[in-house]
Amino acid sequence: MNPTITAFEQSPDRGIGLARDMPVRWALEEAGQPYNVRLVSFSAMKEPAHRALHPFGQIPTYEEGDLALFESGSIIFHIAERNAGLLPTDANARARAITWMFAALSTIEPPILELQTAMILERDEPWHKQRLPLVHDRIRGRLADLSQRLGGADWLDGAFSAGDLQMVSVLRRLRRSGLLDEVPNISAYVARGEARPAFKRAFAAQLAVFTATQDPAAAQ
Repeated sequence: MNPTITAFEQSPDRGIGLARDMPVRWALEEAGQPYNVRLVSFSAMKEPAHRALHPFGQIPTYEEGDLALFESGSIIFHIAERNAGLLPTDANARARAITWMFAALSTIEPPILELQTAMILERDEPWHKQRLPLVHDRIRGRLADLSQRLGGADWLDGAFSAGDLQMVSVLRRLRRSGLLDEVPNISAYVARGEARPAFKRAFAAQLAVFTATQDPAAAQ
């Protein structure tokens, strides 16, 4: 039985691949696992049927038989454990890859999300201009640490893993800020992730949903 994931019926990211279903799609594509997508409207996300799958009324969710999961990081971990290619077979390398998954979500992503909040929700606040440089500096600090660790390597710990998939997915949120361009090896690292065939397939699938909502004839 192929798993089913949920995604925005009308994604607020306008098809640029930042919605949380994108890394889940990418993981499934890397694993070569066929999957189904159920599109969910913003109103349906708050209804009991969806909240039974995701208690916070968000996307994505993942259903496989009698298993239902929420939170993209958890879903990616589940996919990686069930399919070859996303986690190393060596126990220590596997543990390090999982650690990088946690680092992406727990250490790198919080200041990036803080920047998004500042740019979208706090732009008109009188203290916005004073706060923004502080947020930028926190992100620059994280990127500097990550840059030092990555060095000239292609991936974080040998071969590409779920740790890289999660990290690249988080870092892509900085594309429009210009901060990635300040760290060439990190910018190149993200570009390598985006160049993977599985990423391209996942991106095209998500973009097709947005395109269809903009052109009703395309959905017929």
